[in-house]
Amino acid sequence: MTPVLATPAFLNRLKSLYPRGNLSRLEHPWYIIASVAFCASNRPEEVPWVFQHALTDLKVESDNIEDHRLLARKFRDALFKAGLTAGYPRTINSLIALHEVMPEELRDTKTMRPTKTTMEQYAVTGEALFRSIYGETADTVQGLLDNIYPDMGWFSNTVGYGLNYGFTEILSPLETSYTLVAALISSDSPLQIQWHLDGARRRGATFEQVKAVRSMSMEVASLSGIKWRDGVPEVKDNVV
Repeated sequence: MTPVLATPAFLNRLKSLYPRGNLSRLEHPWYIIASVAFCASNRPEEVPWVFQHALTDLKVESDNIEDHRLLARKFRDALFKAGLTAGYPRTINSLIALHEVMPEELRDTKTMRPTKTTMEQYAVTGEALFRSIYGETADTVQGLLDNIYPDMGWFSNTVGYGLNYGFTEILSPLETSYTLVAALISSDSPLQIQWHLDGARRRGATFEQVKAVRSMSMEVASLSGIKWRDGVPEVKDNVV
């Protein structure tokens, strides 16, 4: 079989859009953005091709099985984190497709997240991450979520940002921001796209890097058939 959308030529061009600098192949975020955007665009069948291309690429640089395992975990955790924005049916379908091509030695059999952490602890972790992403707008956004439905505010802080996004032993906080941007662009959610474009800047990404993530996500989504009703928000020069 050959990929319908995620061809080597397309993936190589996508990778070239992000300012690489001194990033290693494992650190380069192209594969996170591509896999999440295909997932959120309801193209789970393309995710395995992204993984196989990334693994082949990584093997040029490293034959260390631990690097290969970390790559596989980054794919799984990016898809898992994307579920809150893309929808867990799409995450599940993408993880199934990925699992079918995953070498046995790169699979996990134990939960990555600690299972004994209390909700109170997750609430603390979630609030800290939330404030680092939203900056001076944190109180306004949290107030909005609490006001429209208190359960939404609690869930976002404790489960979303605490349990889900707050786990950073596999994906870094910035990689997590890129995951959110890719999923939101592919699901045409402009308000939240702007929130997380800004959030990526606050997490340390340059204007050029976030602009590249936006473009990469849009290329994958457009190729997958996604159309944006009112366009996609632009990256701001300055955020607070």
